[in-house]
Amino acid sequence: MYDILGLGELLIDFTPSGENDQGMALYARNPGGSIANMLAMFAKLGGSAAFVGKVGKDAFGDFLEQTLIAGRVNTRGLLRDPQVLTTLAIVSLLADGDRSFIFYRKPGADIMLREDELPLDQLADCRIFHFGGVTLTDEPVRSATLAAARHAKKAGALTSFDCNYRPSLWSGGEEEARAVLPRALPLADLVKAAEEELLLLTGIEDQEKAAQSILEKGCGALLLSMGAGGSKVFTHKLQVMVPAYRVNAIDATGSGDAYLGAVLWQLSQMGRPALDELSREDWHRLLAFGNAAGGLTATRRGGIPALPTMAEIEAIQSW
Repeated sequence: MYDILGLGELLIDFTPSGENDQGMALYARNPGGSIANMLAMFAKLGGSAAFVGKVGKDAFGDFLEQTLIAGRVNTRGLLRDPQVLTTLAIVSLLADGDRSFIFYRKPGADIMLREDELPLDQLADCRIFHFGGVTLTDEPVRSATLAAARHAKKAGALTSFDCNYRPSLWSGGEEEARAVLPRALPLADLVKAAEEELLLLTGIEDQEKAAQSILEKGCGALLLSMGAGGSKVFTHKLQVMVPAYRVNAIDATGSGDAYLGAVLWQLSQMGRPALDELSREDWHRLLAFGNAAGGLTATRRGGIPALPTMAEIEAIQSW
């Protein structure tokens, strides 16, 4: 049994890497994708992790597969599409380390995963199942993602969902995203969202009322990521907010995924507890650990290559 199984996107992030002697921008080829980043963080902390998804049967796909293997993420559920190329993302960095994306994905291999290709045995044999909003943008992977979540939840896994709204990926715009993303909420025991995504998921502007609306869908806990503002959790019984660590952020790519991977790893170490039964102290420890992992990731460029070690996380927590 795997500690965690993640279904989603595995792609190439081309990240700014200086200029050549003619002043032309250089880009580094980095492995990325929200689900892959999260799994890599989870595995780096010592948990057993497995990936389900598609890349192209091309050189980028080879590189991504080898990256997961090197990071101790099982790739039995990684399929190779012989006709559709691996998805690419061009990352632009802002002065504060935040980023924007341009995706080459019309189509990309990650959206070609079909429901009949799901590894049902793996879905029935994981302690935690994680999925995200990027594979809800298009068919056939949208149906495959929701079917996988239903299967894993029925089998008893703790299910986790990251909204991860990327406007440029939704051909139907925000209206389509508002109609589709909430379909994931009844399938998730734990939901992660950024502040601006709460309105998208619920149509409610007030933060606490929006959080309560999500919890009423059957979710046990809502994690709210606030970047430099830290993170917050809402459950049916309590709210806990933990400030971020002060770091020199240069690239936020993958920092939210590292945060979630660290939180989920800690939950796995607690023996998959009932989220509603965790104490204020439990949540403070979980969020602080996640904040440390996310903050450190933002101090380096790239997604998976920027993930911190356990020693680095423990060091920043001792400041």
